[in-house]
Amino acid sequence: MYGLPVPRYACVNRTVPNQDLDYFVEEEDFVEVHGERFWKPFVEKPVNGDDHSIMIYYPSSAGGGMKELFRKIGNRSSEFHPDVRRVRREGSYIYEEFMATGGTDVKVYTVGPEYAHAEARKSPVVDGVVMRNTDGKEVRYPVLLTPAEKQMAREVCIAFRQAVCGFDLLRSEGCSYVCDVNGWSFVKNSYKYYDDAACVLRKMCLDAKAPHLSSTLPPTLPWKVNEPVQPNEGLTRQGSGIIGTFGQSEELRCVIAVIRHGDRTPKQKVKLKVTEEKLLNLMLKYNGGKPRAETKLKSAVQLQDLLDATRMLVPRTRPGRESDSDAEDLEHAEKLRQVKAVLEEGGHFSGIYRKVQLKPLKWVKISKSNGEGEEERPVEALMVLKYGGVLTHAGRKQAEELGRYFRNNMYPGEGTGLLRLHSTYRHDLKIYSSDEGRVQMSAAAFAKGLLDLEGQLTPILVSLVSKDSSMLDGLDNASIEMEATKARLNEIMTSGTKMIDEQVSSEDYPWMTDGAGLPPNAHELLRELVKLTKNVTEQVRLLAMDEDENLTEPYDIIPPYDQAKALGKTNIDSDRIASGLPCGSEGFLLMFARWIKLARDLYNERKDRFDITQIPDVYDSCKYDLLHNSHLDLKGLDELFKVAQLLADGVIPNEYGINPQQKLKIGSKIARRLMGKILIDLRNTREEAMSVAELKESHEQVSLSLSASQKEDRNSQPKLSISTDELRRPGTGDKDEDDDKETKYRLDPKYANVKTPERHVRTRLYFTSESHIHSLMNVLRYCNLDESLQGEESLICQNALERLCKTKELDYMSYIVLRLFENTEVSLEDPKRFRIELTFSRGADLSPLENNDDEAESLLREHTLPIMGPERLQEVGSCLTLETMEKMVRPFAMPAEDFPPASTPVGFSGYFSKSAAVLERLVNLFHNYKNSSSNGKT
Repeated sequence: MYGLPVPRYACVNRTVPNQDLDYFVEEEDFVEVHGERFWKPFVEKPVNGDDHSIMIYYPSSAGGGMKELFRKIGNRSSEFHPDVRRVRREGSYIYEEFMATGGTDVKVYTVGPEYAHAEARKSPVVDGVVMRNTDGKEVRYPVLLTPAEKQMAREVCIAFRQAVCGFDLLRSEGCSYVCDVNGWSFVKNSYKYYDDAACVLRKMCLDAKAPHLSSTLPPTLPWKVNEPVQPNEGLTRQGSGIIGTFGQSEELRCVIAVIRHGDRTPKQKVKLKVTEEKLLNLMLKYNGGKPRAETKLKSAVQLQDLLDATRMLVPRTRPGRESDSDAEDLEHAEKLRQVKAVLEEGGHFSGIYRKVQLKPLKWVKISKSNGEGEEERPVEALMVLKYGGVLTHAGRKQAEELGRYFRNNMYPGEGTGLLRLHSTYRHDLKIYSSDEGRVQMSAAAFAKGLLDLEGQLTPILVSLVSKDSSMLDGLDNASIEMEATKARLNEIMTSGTKMIDEQVSSEDYPWMTDGAGLPPNAHELLRELVKLTKNVTEQVRLLAMDEDENLTEPYDIIPPYDQAKALGKTNIDSDRIASGLPCGSEGFLLMFARWIKLARDLYNERKDRFDITQIPDVYDSCKYDLLHNSHLDLKGLDELFKVAQLLADGVIPNEYGINPQQKLKIGSKIARRLMGKILIDLRNTREEAMSVAELKESHEQVSLSLSASQKEDRNSQPKLSISTDELRRPGTGDKDEDDDKETKYRLDPKYANVKTPERHVRTRLYFTSESHIHSLMNVLRYCNLDESLQGEESLICQNALERLCKTKELDYMSYIVLRLFENTEVSLEDPKRFRIELTFSRGADLSPLENNDDEAESLLREHTLPIMGPERLQEVGSCLTLETMEKMVRPFAMPAEDFPPASTPVGFSGYFSKSAAVLERLVNLFHNYKNSSSNGKT
C-alpha cells in the first residue's frame, strides 16, 4: 500500500499440520508457490510474527544444509544443520528471497516520522556468534542512512501509526529493503539515542499542548552542548614487520589481492560414446525431449538417475574375464565402470564437484507412436564426465591460515586492527570468486580466517562471497593464441629444437628469452616420464585388483550424505590411511583410472606421439599422491615427481606465451576484465580519500572563519555551527561519482565512539585459478613492452624480475597483493600523495618434502604444506605512484565504461559526494551567515 520495498515473498497457508497444497511444490534447489519460484538460498519465516524460528536453506552447489535463526541464547544467534534440506510443513510460512548483505544487519529505530537512528551489527547468518562488549552487550555501531532510507523510515512510522518503532533494513546489491517491523521497539544501549528521543518526544508534546513554548527551547539538551567526546583508543600506525612499516604520515587505504585456490584433488575427465537406450532416454528427459539438444546433469536427482542407469549397464564381470569381447567393447565397459565408480564416490552427490554433459552425435527418423508422421530420435551421444578438483582438508587449512596471516600482517594494528576496523564499519570488504567449487570454498575458508569466524563454510560462502565467472573464469578470450603456443611447445620439446633469442643475453636478462625455463634435454625427459608413469600405473593397477576382488556392489542405496566430504574435509581420513586405503573418498579403482588415463594420453605407442599438455596433469597427480598417499609406498613416485616437475616448470609458464610479447598479449586477454576492476577499485579509493581530505580541510577553514567573525562581535551575533550532516549531503547522481556500485556500510562519525572515524580501508579479494595468476603477473612485469609505453621502466624491479624468472610454479594459495597508501602530508595535487606497494607469494612450498627430516615427516603426517611469505616486487624505498600504475596497465584493462551498469549505491552516497558540490554548499552557507550577521538577523 505504501510502496515500501521488501524482499520478494510468497505465503503458504495451512489449516492443519502437514497439509498437502496443490499450489506448493518443493524440489532439490527451489520451492514454487502459486507458480512463483524461489531458488535456494531462500528464507522461511513463520506467518505468526511472534514465532522467531526462521530458517535459511542453502543450494546444493554451496554444500546444501539449513541455518536456523533464533533469539540470542548466550553468544549464539543461529545454528547450522548440514543434513537438513527439506522445508517445514507443519504450519504456515512465508518464503522470501535471501538478500546477501555482506554479513551485516542494519537496525533502524524511529521516534516520530522525522527521526531515525540506525545501528549496524554482525548478521546472525554468517557464523551465528554474537559479538559482545565487556559489559556483555551486543556490539553495535551507528551508521549513516541515505536520504532514501530516511524516507523509508518515515513511511514505516506513518504506515504502522507507530511513532516509536524499529525495523530491519537489508542492504543488498545497491538496494535497501524493509523487513521485520516491531512496534514500540527502541535502542537499548545508546545514550545519544536516549537524548535524541527525549528531545523529539519533548517537542512532540509541546507542539501538541504548548506550541508557544516549543520554539523557545533549544533542540538539544542544555548539558550536552559542549560535552567533550571520550573516544576509544584508536588504531596504531605500526605496520607489519615483514613487508615494511607505515610512515608516520601514511595511511593504508586499500588492499587488493588476487589469490589462487588451495590444495585440491586432481581434475579428471572421462569421455565415451554411448548408444544405450537408457542413457539416450535420460538425455531426452532432461533436455526437454529435443533430439539434437545437449544436456548437463549437475543436481543430485539428475546424477542419481544417471547412476541408476549406469549400474544396470555395467557388466558384472571384470576386465580380463571376458572371452569373446573385442578391445573396443572392453574399453567401453571399463569407462562405464569408471563413471559408476565416480558417481558412487564418497557416498554423496554434490553438484559443485561432478558434472556430466550429454551431446547427441547421430539421429534417425522413426514413426511417431500415434502413427502420424515421423520424428527424430538420437542413436548416439557423447558423454563427458568431469570430476575431481575438490578442495582437500589441506586446501581448507591453507586458506584459513592465509586469511589469518592477512589479518595479522596486511593491516595496521598487529592483528586486532583489521577486526576493529571491520567491527566498526570502517572496513569495506568484498570477496569475489570464480564459478569453480574449490575456488569458492577457498574464498569462504580464507574469509573465516580473515574475520576470525566460526562454524561451517556454507553460510560464510553464501553470505560473504560473490561469484563472478566472467571476470575470474575461463580462457576463451585467449584460446586461439594458447593453442598456437602449445603446438609450438610440442614441436620444440618433441624434436629437441633449442630456442634461444640471439638478440637477448640469456645471462643478463633470462626472463626476456624465448622459451625461458624449458629444459634443454626435454625430449629425453619425456621418454623417462613415460617409463616412470607406466611403472606407477602398474603398481596402482595391482592395488585396484585386490580391491576389486573384495568389492561388494551397493546396487540399492547411496550411503547418507556427508557434508564434510562435500566441502573439503577438515580432518585427515586417519582410519582409511591406517587400513592402507588412499586418502579422501577416492578408492583404488578410481586411483587406477586416474593413472591409466594419464599413461595412455601422455604417449600414443601406435603413433609414437607425445602429448605435452598432459605433463601438468602428471605432475599434479604426482604431487597429490606424494602429499596425501605417501603411506601407499609407491616405488618410483619420487623419481617420477622430479622428472615431471622439471618438465612442468618449463611447460606451464610457457603455455601463457613462449616469449614476453606473447605472454603480455595472452595475459592481457585473460586478465583484461580483472585488471579493469582493480583499476576501478584503486580509483574509487583515491577519489574517496581525496573527498574526505577536501571536506575536512574546507570544514576547518569555515570553522576558523566563523570563529573569527564571532570574536568580532561576540555579544550581538548568534553562534552558528555547521553540522556534519552538511558534509554528508547526498551525491549529485553523476555517472562518474562511483563506478563501484556495491553495497556499503558507513560508520556515522558524529556519534561513533571511535577516535578516528574517518579512517577507512577498502579490501577487495579475488579468488581464481592458476591461469589468472600467471596472466596478471605477466601483465605487471611486461606491460612496458607495449608500443604505447616505449621507454618506460617495468613496474617490477630487476631483482624481482630475476626472482620471478626462477619461480617456475605459482602453487596453491599463491597470490598477488596491491596495497594503496596515502601520504597525508603531501598536497592533494602531488602524484606522490598515493603510492602502490606490489608483493607476491609463490604459494605452497614443496621444498620441505625434499628433506628427509622431522619437518618433512610432520608435513606428510598432516598432509599439508606451508605457504610462502610475500616477496617485494619493488626496490625498498621506491615509490610507485598510483598515477604511474594506471598509465602502465590501462592499455591492458577493460575500460570502466565497458563494465555492466550497476544499481544506485547505498551507504556511501551520503558521505562522499563530489567535493566541488559540497564546497559550493559550504560557501553558500557561510555567505548566508555573513549576510544575516551584517543585517542583525539570526
